[in-house]
Amino acid sequence: MKYMSHNDIRNTWFRFFKEKGHKLFESAPLVPINDDSLLWVNAGVTPLKKYFDGSEVPESRRLMSIQKCIRTNDIENVGVTKRHQTFFEMMGNFSVGDYFKNEAIAFAFELLTSPEYFDIDKNLIYVTIYSNDDEARKRWIEVGLDESHIVPLAGNFWEIGEGPCGPDSEIFFDRGIAFDKDGDALAKFRKDEDQERYVEIWNNVFSQFNSKEGVSREDYQELPSKNIDTGAGLERWCCIFQNVDSNFETDLFTPIIKHIEELAKTKYTGQKEYKVIADHIRAITFALADGACFENVGRGYVLRRLLRRSVRFGKHLGFTEPFMYKIVSDVVDVMKEAYPYLVEKRAEVETTVLEEEKLFLKTLESGERRLKELVKESTDGYISGEEAFKLYDTYGFPFELTEEYLEELGYKVSKEEFDKYMAAQKELAKKNAKNKTQMASQKKVLLDFKDDSQFVYGLYRQKANVIAIFSKDEIVDNIDHDCYIAVNRTCFYAEQGGQVSDTGMIVSPAFKARVLEVFKGPNGQHIHKVKLLDGTISIGDECELVIDKDRRKKIEANHSSVHILQYSLQQVVSDSIHQAGSYVDDEKLRFDFTYSGKMTDEKLLEVEKFANDMISENLIVSTEIMPIDKAKQLGAMALFNEKYGDTVRVVKIGKSIELCGGTHASNTSDIKNLAIYSCESKGSNIYRIEAATSDKIENILYNIIKPYNDEIIKLLMKARGILEEAKSEGIKLEFNVDVDNEKPTSYKDIIYNKNQLQYVQQEVKELEKKFFELKEKQTLNNLDEYLENVKDYNGTKGLIMEVHDKDVNLLKSIADNIVNQTGECFVFFANIKENGSINFLARSTNRINAGLIVKDAAVSSEGNGGGSPTFAQGGGKNTEALEKIYAHIEKVLNNE
Repeated sequence: MKYMSHNDIRNTWFRFFKEKGHKLFESAPLVPINDDSLLWVNAGVTPLKKYFDGSEVPESRRLMSIQKCIRTNDIENVGVTKRHQTFFEMMGNFSVGDYFKNEAIAFAFELLTSPEYFDIDKNLIYVTIYSNDDEARKRWIEVGLDESHIVPLAGNFWEIGEGPCGPDSEIFFDRGIAFDKDGDALAKFRKDEDQERYVEIWNNVFSQFNSKEGVSREDYQELPSKNIDTGAGLERWCCIFQNVDSNFETDLFTPIIKHIEELAKTKYTGQKEYKVIADHIRAITFALADGACFENVGRGYVLRRLLRRSVRFGKHLGFTEPFMYKIVSDVVDVMKEAYPYLVEKRAEVETTVLEEEKLFLKTLESGERRLKELVKESTDGYISGEEAFKLYDTYGFPFELTEEYLEELGYKVSKEEFDKYMAAQKELAKKNAKNKTQMASQKKVLLDFKDDSQFVYGLYRQKANVIAIFSKDEIVDNIDHDCYIAVNRTCFYAEQGGQVSDTGMIVSPAFKARVLEVFKGPNGQHIHKVKLLDGTISIGDECELVIDKDRRKKIEANHSSVHILQYSLQQVVSDSIHQAGSYVDDEKLRFDFTYSGKMTDEKLLEVEKFANDMISENLIVSTEIMPIDKAKQLGAMALFNEKYGDTVRVVKIGKSIELCGGTHASNTSDIKNLAIYSCESKGSNIYRIEAATSDKIENILYNIIKPYNDEIIKLLMKARGILEEAKSEGIKLEFNVDVDNEKPTSYKDIIYNKNQLQYVQQEVKELEKKFFELKEKQTLNNLDEYLENVKDYNGTKGLIMEVHDKDVNLLKSIADNIVNQTGECFVFFANIKENGSINFLARSTNRINAGLIVKDAAVSSEGNGGGSPTFAQGGGKNTEALEKIYAHIEKVLNNE
């Protein structure tokens, strides 16, 4: 068996399946777009879900791919076993309703054994099949596999939740007696037990049934469209064809490990540390290049954990300074032939990794300081597992480091308790890290419906004929209630590409129906959901389709604005910005984009101005159908994760050129103007801008600005109250604040109102401060009314006084001034507020304990309070208790 590099294996895989009529499905980004159910693309079939559940029919029903994947649910096994990786590539061939089991098995056997391709001795191939799958068993024998090499297993059935499922056949490679020292590998293999000799290299899933909860497997209904889904781990194939013991010894890893050796100045002899670092840097490099970023939640947290784990293992190798960023280049060099985009992303990834390493090294220092504090606080030589987990969770301080540090000091920590907290965290992570993805059930009626139906751009009315009526998963000839219909030609746009569907009417002499929504069937026809208002719909009815024209016009303006917004961002902020999703309806538009920098208000104002300048140029919006190669030559922008056919629709607005199937304004003058009203980070270097156009701007901006204006009004009312109170007390104050109430038209109005609120808040705060200062000065200049009430209680000076609605800070100043002027004295105020509550305040420079007096007074009036012997504050609710409180204080002053 000849040696093959990883690129040899890739090329041979693609060559074989291309010869068998398969179309290449490019590897999707690791960060799922428009799929919140997953943190990462974690299986070859994941990007193909829409084809397998029947929601879309692919351009070719035969597909092949090598998909980048990340799985971190068993991260602890990386470097321990020979074949665990967090980042891996899954080779696959897929049939969506085309060939099935017989062809799939024949393809697999030919690819593996033919001298034209991988040239494996058929005697080294073993397979497992589902125990009831006689068809697969028979087919393996027919293609030339020895019957003794076929092992039936009850577990060979792919199923997760409701939806497509079926038996599978796993293919194994016999590595020989060198991996079977005890001679029992075959017996273990037949029992589905772990052993090292027979290694799984490929799984073929025969998706032919529709699983249903509560239905036994034997009674599952067959799928209307049977599918083939296969997966073969590239790393394992490299291990086989390069005749090495472990994936880490293949050409995917050895250049990376060699560089780590050079940096660490320590020879690699199979140490776990090298494997972990080499594996994790592959995952980190690809994830960052595909748009992820380091964060404290979600996929960003996973990335952060991978890097910190690597740095910790790096410490074992003697690294004390950042080093991970230095081996990013090795990943790029190894993988650039298969993924050329890594070359242009290299510098950005290196910088991001370096900054994260620096951050973690600082965090590690903080963790060590906290650990030292815990040791000092411990009185029994023990640190709890909870504290160890907090060190890990807060500072990224690994348990192993905690344990090692404590052992040196003779302290202990509970691993069992730490593991409980860790298990709880892992359970949470597992919910977001499923290895398999449930697919929706297929709709047979739509999959079987293949009649031609044409969508016509640029029309708002269209004559047509009803060609299908769908009701309760079947096609009927006529109907007298709400249903779904298809027509031979339609001007109604179906929801796709982030644009909502049209609404409107379908009328004929026989019926009248309201179109509520339109979706694209798996075979491309536009399916209209209708509410029947009158009559009966029948197959063949001639009818007229009438779109809600005003609504469509607004949608068109907003869709064209999305294109203008992207171009504006690229010109003003960064040419590296690319779309990551969008949504347009008749009210607003939303644009998600990738950007590693920070979006500021200043940048958004520039972008908004640039966009409006484009709109004001009255540019013609043109569309043209052309070959995709020509579109690429023109520089047309495309969605990173979107798959396009050989012919595409190109939309041009000035210098903005994009691939797009949506509807658009005919001229930018139809848009009138655009206003951004929101920009937020969605994490993983993705931002979301929301905007409105034309007559929707004022209302949306007003609703955003209204809370700021409401708060400003409250502040102005507060200022008026202060001014009126000051006037009543003969204090002169000025308050000059201008508030702009013009109609909002732009993002600058949102910024202005935010700033205006801050300005008014500051001005009112200054007004309060000025009023207090002047009131305090006025009061302290006239202390006679307070000094007159100071009495002598058997040689102890004291003031017990009831006041109303006084400022507490002012009472503090009064109390300080009284004791300063009278020498040793005790001052007590009961300040009754307008709502009936009481503030107690005491100041003492003699033998009386202010804290005890206030505490007693507060408790007596159903409140609480206290303080020091010289100053105390409290509160109460019961004013009827005041006379007793005053009497008690007099007794204390009299020393009774």
